[in-house]
Amino acid sequence: MASVKLTKNELKVQKDKLKRFERYLPTLELKKQQLQTVMMKITVELEEKEKERSKMVNGLDDWVAVFAENTIFSDAKKLENLVKPKDVICTEDNIAGVTVPVFKELSFEEINYDISEYPLWVDEAIVRMRDIAKLNMLLKTLRIQNELLGKELRFTSQRVNLFEKVKIPEAKENIRKIGIYIGDQQTSAVVRGKIAKKKRQEASV
Repeated sequence: MASVKLTKNELKVQKDKLKRFERYLPTLELKKQQLQTVMMKITVELEEKEKERSKMVNGLDDWVAVFAENTIFSDAKKLENLVKPKDVICTEDNIAGVTVPVFKELSFEEINYDISEYPLWVDEAIVRMRDIAKLNMLLKTLRIQNELLGKELRFTSQRVNLFEKVKIPEAKENIRKIGIYIGDQQTSAVVRGKIAKKKRQEASV
């Protein structure tokens, strides 16, 4: 703890600091709670979307296996060549003072193909693969949100701890020390005054 001046001016400074710390701490605690709540929601959404994605990918396995085993098709006609992402549309949101990206849409290149050269299920497979690509982008965006909010949560938690465990106790201790010192000085002054008065009275006798 840094040394503190034992004066009335410093007492006022320390009291003002304490008021400021105690006023600011609830705001930090509220922000910490908001960040924790939002991150919990994002974690739940991530888990749900991961399960949804796994289910969709598993649903494609049989189709992709059949398609891959059919050697009459060239590499240029592989299923993945029919699904090419084009533009990602994201907006921004402010969560507890943190700007995060929010996924909106993923567009795809329009690829023409001869339906007579592909199995009947390819149209549905393309739709599902596009849905998987959109889910992948949503998951990526949610992870970025979690990362940004996690950094802010760590910073806010550090600030809360600093105020709770260092700044506020330090200000209170300084106030106590200055108060004791000023009180002792006032007591000494009173005692000295009484002694001086008594001496004057004795001298006048």
